[in-house]
Amino acid sequence: MEELRKGKILDAALALFREKGYSAVSMQNIAEACGMAKASIYKFFASKEDLFTEVFTVCYRSLLEQEAELDRVQSQQGLAPKEKFRRKIEFQLYYTMENHLFMLDFKELPITANDKFLTAWQNKKAAMLTWHRELLTEAYGEQIDLHIWDVVTIFRGMLLQYLSYAIQKVLAVPMAELAAFLVDRMDAVVRDMAAKQPKPIIDGTNVYFNHLNASDEPVRRETALQFLQTLAGKIDELSKPEAVRAELREVVSLIQQEAQAELRNPTLLRVLAAYLDTVSELRSDVRQLNLMLF
Repeated sequence: MEELRKGKILDAALALFREKGYSAVSMQNIAEACGMAKASIYKFFASKEDLFTEVFTVCYRSLLEQEAELDRVQSQQGLAPKEKFRRKIEFQLYYTMENHLFMLDFKELPITANDKFLTAWQNKKAAMLTWHRELLTEAYGEQIDLHIWDVVTIFRGMLLQYLSYAIQKVLAVPMAELAAFLVDRMDAVVRDMAAKQPKPIIDGTNVYFNHLNASDEPVRRETALQFLQTLAGKIDELSKPEAVRAELREVVSLIQQEAQAELRNPTLLRVLAAYLDTVSELRSDVRQLNLMLF
């Protein structure tokens, strides 16, 4: 009986949050929608934040559960990997349109400042990334192993951008056609990567970060150090005398040392970066370095 009452509350809350958003819905609204006293809601959920967090979790887990069932059915049908891929994209497009408040990167305050919600959101992010990685690996096989997270990132970028147009009701294209279009675009991306073998940009250490899961200082410091190593390699390729290149490498080394210090000297970093900026071939990289360091 208690589980039934809790389920009724979750169903009512999901419908109201989906229709009105987080801020516009009160616990009283939810109580009225499921025919209970507000005090009864608080027996199950200590706050609106806790209730929304559970609805959010139920929503994305339902997507994954339905996807697993879809996968089981498709396996029985013996569909080709690309057709399975297309159908799963179509399924996600429809599900996300119906539940976009919960399935897209949620930005509404004050819930995004709630620790329980942030944990749930991070779990959802990790689960969706894992699913998309499996989805693309199933469709394209080992040829994308080296670039898997770049392929995932490109796929998710396209998917979310087209979804945003569909949600705003400015996209007059059936979701089945959009899914087929996305499969064709991913085919082109994968062919190009397989042919050109570019250096991977995204890996498993940075794919999980974005506006609700910002990188911390150690991660930002490590990223800056990696960038400085790339910059040192570029200096080696400059068509300048070895003495000039050696001096530039020494400046990069000094920046690396300062960037690793617990207490940085911003003035010293700016002076060193300004020296590198005198080399025209490095100016674009120095501009990015300044954005990473300050």
